Amino acid sequence: MKQRFLRSRAAAGLCLALAAGLAHASDADGVKIGVLTDMAGVTADATGKGSVEAARLAIEEMGGSVLGKPISLVSGDHQHRPDIGSSMVRKWYDTDGVDVVVDVPNSSVALAVQGIAREKKKLVLFSSPGTTALTQAQCSPYGVQWTYTTYALSRGTATAVVNEGNKRWFILASDYAFGKQLAADTEAVVKANGGEVVGTVYHPLNASDFASFLLQAQGSKAQIIAIANAGGDTISAIKQAAEFGIGSTQRLAAMLLLITDVHSLGLQAAQKTYLTVPSYWDMNDGTRAFTKKFEARVGRPPTFLQAGVYGSVRHYLQAVKAAGTTDSDAVMAKMKSLPIDDPFSLNARIRQDGLVVRDMMLAQVKTPEQSKAPWDYYNIVRNIPGDALAWPLSESQCPLTKP
Repeated sequence: MKQRFLRSRAAAGLCLALAAGLAHASDADGVKIGVLTDMAGVTADATGKGSVEAARLAIEEMGGSVLGKPISLVSGDHQHRPDIGSSMVRKWYDTDGVDVVVDVPNSSVALAVQGIAREKKKLVLFSSPGTTALTQAQCSPYGVQWTYTTYALSRGTATAVVNEGNKRWFILASDYAFGKQLAADTEAVVKANGGEVVGTVYHPLNASDFASFLLQAQGSKAQIIAIANAGGDTISAIKQAAEFGIGSTQRLAAMLLLITDVHSLGLQAAQKTYLTVPSYWDMNDGTRAFTKKFEARVGRPPTFLQAGVYGSVRHYLQAVKAAGTTDSDAVMAKMKSLPIDDPFSLNARIRQDGLVVRDMMLAQVKTPEQSKAPWDYYNIVRNIPGDALAWPLSESQCPLTKP
């Protein structure tokens, strides 16, 4: 009996030693960053290769190493499928030594990845998914929602458009977690400002034909048709709306519009559209300097999603350096205590629920006559304080905010 106890105790000690060795393996081997993104799908232009290059530029700014060890990068395409994204991230964490996953366009994929990161006690920094669930009911001590939320975009854009006197709305949204949340947030803002939503319709991801959906919107007699989707779906919906003559008696409001979308549409089609943006390439000297380096590799300025990848990787590496370790808990504590100082972030900080509260800007797409240079697409109407774009902690569903 005694020998069996001693063998069990020795085995337990060996397991603990192995676990400790694995925990410090990343410290010994350096830091590895995984960019989980969309390389060929509906959001590839807005994320994809540009997100990988944005992460690489942040690594290069650190000199390619931290704590005296190299920083390496891997990337993968989740194909907008939670099962593929989950399998890839699990392998990255379990066998490939990845310390942090970044980007993750597609809210459904992001929610699946959040669960794995929580289970593995590994960090994930979301630049591209907008669902509020990531920092509300499904928040995690290992997750950060870096760039934007559907709540923030809807409060910025819908408030401005309703206050112009446009009270009757119809919402056309994508049929997955992101679109449903953006539609719900938009409706809440419209109603809060004295308007009404007379109808909502959902379309499949990466749709090619919006005719039936747009006919419903046109028949609703709404003043505003809110487009609550992303990337190629946004472009297709707006282009097909023009073919149906929508715009003469009804206006479109794009709830998520990226600079690549405006470029694809052209200023003639996109002009005067209101949008809320967390950053813009032409904000300041720092963003223009980064854009020059980014353009040399990608051929155009970054979207705010790609700028978010750059900022999140930069802040993470600064926190690793300050913490002196890649341990997830220690690094997250440093990330929350250190100021966020990348040029794309205005008055930004990480709250206890993992949400980056940041100032954003209400912008309006320029007319062709107003644009004076390539990619000179936005007039900045006004700054919107971050606290006005984030739900109060007193209303949070995140367990991390509870005493």
